[in-house]
This record gives sequence, C-alpha cells and structure tokens, in this order.
Amino acid sequence: MDVWHYLDKSNQTKQIVEEELLPLVNSGEITPQTNVWKTGMANWQPAGTVLPQIFADVPSNPPPMPAGTPPPGQRSHEVDYELFGDDMQIVEVELDPGETVIAEAGAMNYLEEDITFEAKMGDGSEPNQGMMGKLLSVGKRALTGESIFMTHFTHHGSSGKRRAAFAAPYPGKIIPMNLATMGGGVTCQKDAFLCAAYGTKVSIAFNRKLGAGFFGGEGFILQRLTGDGMCFIHAGGTIIKRELKGETLRVDTGCLVAFTDGVQYDIQRAGNLKSMFFGGEGLFLATLRGHGTVWLQSLPFSRLADRVLQNVGSGGKGEGSVLGGLGNLLDGD
Repeated sequence: MDVWHYLDKSNQTKQIVEEELLPLVNSGEITPQTNVWKTGMANWQPAGTVLPQIFADVPSNPPPMPAGTPPPGQRSHEVDYELFGDDMQIVEVELDPGETVIAEAGAMNYLEEDITFEAKMGDGSEPNQGMMGKLLSVGKRALTGESIFMTHFTHHGSSGKRRAAFAAPYPGKIIPMNLATMGGGVTCQKDAFLCAAYGTKVSIAFNRKLGAGFFGGEGFILQRLTGDGMCFIHAGGTIIKRELKGETLRVDTGCLVAFTDGVQYDIQRAGNLKSMFFGGEGLFLATLRGHGTVWLQSLPFSRLADRVLQNVGSGGKGEGSVLGGLGNLLDGD
C-alpha cells in the first residue's frame, strides 16, 4: 500500500497510508489545493491534480465564504508575538517546533537556541514554484528596492517554544496585522514590511493611475501582503489608524503607511498654485476614499533623512544663538 506525505493546514509534513486519504478529504483536512507527495513523484503536487478520483464527490460550486475570510490556499503558520519598547520597538515572535517566520534581510535582533536561519529567494509561500517563477518573484521585489533574498527563521528543536526578535531600521512603531481578519490582504508602502508568519505572500502591486504613479511618492509600486497569518510592518513616528466609511481623507503622500481592500488610492493637486509652491506641503496630496482601514505615520523616513542632511557638518553648534555660524569661529573648535 502506498505511503503518502501531505502538508497540513499549518504547513507541517504528515505521513499516511493510502486508505486514510478519503477520511481526511471528507473531514476537510486534505483539499484539492493540499500539496502531496509519494515515492516516485518528482515534486510535490496539488492533491486535486494527482488524486482526482478522491474528489469526485466534492461539490463543484461550494457555498460562498463568509465576509472577511481569507482566500483559499496554503495556511500560514500560527505564531504568537510580543512588542517591546515605545518609539524604537522590537517584536518577539514565538515559534513552536517546526514553525517559521520570514523577515527582511538584516531585520533580526536576536535568537534563542534551536532557531536556525537561512537566506532564500522569495517568501516560501509557493513551495512548488519552479526556478523561473522564483526569479520572476524576486525580480519584482528588486523593483521595490528590497533585497532579492528573504531570511527564514525556523524552530528546529523537538519541544518547547523559542523566540526570535526583529527590530526596524529607524525610529517608529511596529504595526501587527492579522491578515485573516482583514480579508486576506493589505497594501502598504514598499519599504514597510518587517516580518511575517511563514505562508504569507509578499509581492508588489502596481498603481494603475498615472497621477498616483508619478506624484505619489511611492511611484507605481506598492507592496502587497496576502495570507491568513500575522505580519508586521514598520512606520516612522506616531501611528494613526483611521476607519473610512465612505468618506474621503487627504494625506501627505509620504505619511501613508498602509490600507486595506476597499480603499481607493489616488493623487490630487494640493490647492491653488500659490499653496502648491509656497505652502510647504508639497505639490500633491494622497486621496483615500471608500470603506476600510488606513494607517498613517507622523514622521516618514524621507522627512527625517532630509532634516538630518540639512544639519550634516554643522555639528549642532550655533543653534538658537544670535551669533549663528559666527559662534563656531569663536568657540575654539
């Protein structure tokens, strides 16, 4: 009798004999999208492809899913977490044996024993993806300015919980998001992603509106996070969470962090010509309207960097003094 291997809803490998397949299909444990493998197969394949007879009695038109249910497919690992700090936060992700968290390169702060890490091309959300598919995915990530590699942290111990901590590269807040309660996806600025449970798909979204592409600060490209697990994004300064219920919100283009499906994003001119050129608020504002959640940041990194660059070389001397730069000539340095 054949021995089959399959990936369960937590993406863990299980082994069964062939006669156990049907009960697991009837219980919903194995679906047509579940990846299976047995000796003699070159790669993992969806069960519906290699075992079509098992699903012959499955209704072709299943009942509609409740609102807010994530799209069908591979489930993300279920990880717990804890946030530390205020303005320069760290997130500790707790892993059970076999669980994995993915993160941007360089985001890791510290690890406990039994957790190992490996740099891989892509987020691992599509384990059966071929080499060309992986190259296409990492090529899209390169368009956002991110590394083509992501780091996978896995608890390889046999028991107990272990923690891995991740920190953002500049002052701000870490925003935890449960994608399962947000319809399965969120769109964010291209450098906002920090880490997520394994199974989360990190891709890009092209803004189809020409005005938003040229004048939106983030260009045509935004980052798209989909799945049904926890993900963590980072933003600068104080974070404001706004719920839109059909109204319109106008925002400085750099202050937009993320928004859920149902929110439309566009760019509009900021007032009249005098306000545009002398108001100090930029030439264009981001316009958000619809129904959904919007996250805003008070201090975009670009604004912080501009302020730092303005003071490079001054050493901070002369500030608040009536002598200004002249004081630097008199203080002996």
